[in-house]
Amino acid sequence: MIHPTAIIDPKAEVGEGVEIGPYVVVEKGVSIGEGTKIRPHVFIGEGTRIGKNCQIFQFSSIGEAPQAFAYKGEKTLLIIGDNNVIREYVTLNRATVAGGGETVIGNNNFIMAYSHVAHDCHIGNQVIMANGATLAGHITIEDYATVGGHSAVHQFCRIGTHAFISGLTGVSQDIPPYMLAAGDRAKLYGLNSVGLKRHRFSGEAVKALKKAYRIIFRSGMTLEQALRSLDEDPISQLQEVRHLLQFIQHSKRGISR
Repeated sequence: MIHPTAIIDPKAEVGEGVEIGPYVVVEKGVSIGEGTKIRPHVFIGEGTRIGKNCQIFQFSSIGEAPQAFAYKGEKTLLIIGDNNVIREYVTLNRATVAGGGETVIGNNNFIMAYSHVAHDCHIGNQVIMANGATLAGHITIEDYATVGGHSAVHQFCRIGTHAFISGLTGVSQDIPPYMLAAGDRAKLYGLNSVGLKRHRFSGEAVKALKKAYRIIFRSGMTLEQALRSLDEDPISQLQEVRHLLQFIQHSKRGISR
């Protein structure tokens, strides 16, 4: 069902069962997957690809040009997967050519009201962004991470899988997987124990991650010493610990501690 007041460019592709509410604007080159529901007054810009069964709430701006001085009108993309919930007044920007040309949002994410995803971000699956969470450009968020309300994440930062960032947190360095971070300049406060329990992590994995956290962040060793120590520890063979170590080893902005 498409409301008669909606403005949809003839070159846009609209799948079966899509619902488009009053005063929605859909530009050329947009594709919308079947079953997606778009509430009133949503703008969807050229170069946006939306998957199946998404819900986009009123007054959101989806796929507008990136807020980057280097952008000169090139054709770039915003790619949104399936089953995403995008609430009121959310802004999701297309990419820049220099950043790879694609802003990507995976599947089953919940992006709450007034959140912002800037150009060239890559968000995984089942990520939660609470009200007013703000991502600068070129940020990567792995699966199952949570960004608390009114938090701000600096450009080029990474947030690891199952990490939890508390509300009103300023993130200027990478947040490792499975960790809890909070503060006006993010600091780590141990494991995201509640999140790991909810996702049914094994007792062995949680115990190993706690040990890894103590060695890396609370032992007094340098980061290099701690990583060498863990490489020689049997817990490094667990998938979760191995991912934690690899995430830290590949950090370019440094790790919040």
